[in-house]
Amino acid sequence: MSRPALYSSSRLRAGRPQQAPADALPPPSAAAAPTATSQSEDATPARSGSPSGIVISRRQMHGLVATLALLTALVVASAWMRHPTAPRAITQEDIDAAVLRTLQTTVPPSAAARAIEAIGPSVVRVAGFSRGKNGKEDVERGVGTGVVVVDKGIILTNLHVVTGADRITVTFHDGLETSATITGAQPENDLAVLRAHKVPDDLQAAPLRSTHGLRPGDHVVAVGFPFGIGPSASAGVVSGLEREFTSPEGKRQLSNLIQFDAAANPGNSGGPLITLDGEVVGIVTAILNPTPARTFIGIGFAVPIENAASAVGMSPF
Repeated sequence: MSRPALYSSSRLRAGRPQQAPADALPPPSAAAAPTATSQSEDATPARSGSPSGIVISRRQMHGLVATLALLTALVVASAWMRHPTAPRAITQEDIDAAVLRTLQTTVPPSAAARAIEAIGPSVVRVAGFSRGKNGKEDVERGVGTGVVVVDKGIILTNLHVVTGADRITVTFHDGLETSATITGAQPENDLAVLRAHKVPDDLQAAPLRSTHGLRPGDHVVAVGFPFGIGPSASAGVVSGLEREFTSPEGKRQLSNLIQFDAAANPGNSGGPLITLDGEVVGIVTAILNPTPARTFIGIGFAVPIENAASAVGMSPF
């Protein structure tokens, strides 16, 4: 007796096969490769030849992988905590490399710039005034420079800057302007000592340095108010020592002077001549120009700070 066909075209519905009878054997192709409808969509078939035929879902597989990863991380962390990696010691080569990188990427200020910055808070503008006629306001008769040598407001300047002035004013680095009086003079060195009536709270006295050991060729900087402009700075070298100078009018002869070639002009008088360490070695007092121009041509003179300090009554170096 002939068996009915397992699948007949009359029993197919919209492309979906009908269930085969219970006693029907699957065709060879079905036994070798199960169709998509024989397992759920997220199931993973058991390994071929598994006696149990266990089916592990993909969700379970992902959870198992995550658990194994977490356990591995915990084991690694525990091992690191028991034996942490010690930081590498910094060597001299590391320090040298860091310094080299800094030097290559940063432009340091010049020695003159550092010196000017150090002396700047101690330099003041000095102005002398004459009484105006017919009750008019005072007239400025000249501008010079001064340097603070005692932080109570004691200032060194040139005597010729303030001689004959009816009123003297000083202007500090922070803009404070106040009147001042002459408390001492040393005509043989063209020096005058001023006391300011008011001073800034943070006023700094300039550091002083002996001229002992100063040599021609040493770098120096002149700081002041040339023609009232400033504070201005000019750099040069010591040109000579123990020089003499006679004023153009022949009224004053100075000796034991420092000769220098840093630019100085009217208004620089009384200002500090400093080393590249920002220390005062002299007080600028004169320039030599054989012409009537009275401007700088390369020769300036400064009174050694030893003489200037004695004018204030300070102990010699």
